Amino acid sequence: MLAVTVFYLFLEGFEVAWQKAPTMLEMLIRIRRRYDKSIFYFLLLHPTYYFAIWLILETQMTLPAVLLLFIKTIDIATKIVLMQQIFDKQEASAQLQEMLIMPLAKWMPYAGFVVYPPLVLWAIL
Repeated sequence: MLAVTVFYLFLEGFEVAWQKAPTMLEMLIRIRRRYDKSIFYFLLLHPTYYFAIWLILETQMTLPAVLLLFIKTIDIATKIVLMQQIFDKQEASAQLQEMLIMPLAKWMPYAGFVVYPPLVLWAIL
């Protein structure tokens, strides 16, 4: 139980390491570089998504496991939609443009370390 949660934290740390940036725009640029190489490469760089799928299978679809997969799916989909809107269509409202260049708080990339492990623990208990 503890080993599974620690493994999840390791995977979350990997994702933070390659996505972390001082602003949302810079983070999206980092993510876009991987996405442009290949969508499959981009998806492989989200191991917590595959962990969530495994957790659903392992726990026979407990609510916290389903919630984890749902949140991870929304996260990946949001990144893709934002990248398409900003880089491909170049359609960003003034408010979105302001948000993209605002500095991110130092703790923000690490929010997943607080949000997701309780779901993992709850699912495997």
